[in-house]
Amino acid sequence: MGIPYPPVVREFVYKLYERRVERRLDHSQVPKHIGVILDGNRRWARADGLTTEQGHQAGAAKIEEMLGWCEETDVQVVTLWMLSTDNLDRPEKELKPLLGIIENTVRRLAADGRWRVHHVGNRDLLPAGTQRVLKEAEEATDHIGGIVVNVAVGYGGRQEIADAVRSLLLDEAGRGASVEEIAETVDVEKISEHLYTRGQPDPDLVIRTSGEQRLSGFMLWQSAHSEYYFCEVFWPAFRKVDFLRALRDYAYRHRRYGV
Repeated sequence: MGIPYPPVVREFVYKLYERRVERRLDHSQVPKHIGVILDGNRRWARADGLTTEQGHQAGAAKIEEMLGWCEETDVQVVTLWMLSTDNLDRPEKELKPLLGIIENTVRRLAADGRWRVHHVGNRDLLPAGTQRVLKEAEEATDHIGGIVVNVAVGYGGRQEIADAVRSLLLDEAGRGASVEEIAETVDVEKISEHLYTRGQPDPDLVIRTSGEQRLSGFMLWQSAHSEYYFCEVFWPAFRKVDFLRALRDYAYRHRRYGV
């Protein structure tokens, strides 16, 4: 049975280990685009005897901290899955506070002045107030040259592909193309041009917290060649050392792109 070290000692040891991992990190091998599935807020709250809303609040507070770590390690794009299309079916008493937390988080990110906020998801599925907050954040940060922060709200991977194909078909039909001509234009590149993340690099690394080992529909199209890192810790408890371990693990892998 191990010795139960006091919290202050454990924290000191973690800090030493964190510095060691950080010193050995090769910045030339850091992923340029990281996707993060922010999972485990509710389970973290239950484990501490807190409410679901408090769990989501704690998870939201972690976001800006992690973006700071990304800035320190030269990551260029971060996609944060904050609300899936499936989440929109949650009971009103849970969904309404969650949307309020998301709106406040997006406002803070925009007000920070370091990030360029971009919404990914089907905005039409969201309440008018949430749509307005997302649009205002994009407009307010459009000129910022820092990290691009994709806030995935009302997002589903299948929904994205369906929306991309629909957008492609409508564009081509608007030019007067026939069904046969449209069918000839549908290819991988054309569909990619109509994704929510069009113009951005695909994620090099996808991190999921809470121990779940599946993507649950996150960036189905873009993650075809991504590396995955599944972390046992719940999102509100995600530490810098966990983030650095993910980057270290990514740097050790040899990406073969299906070869």
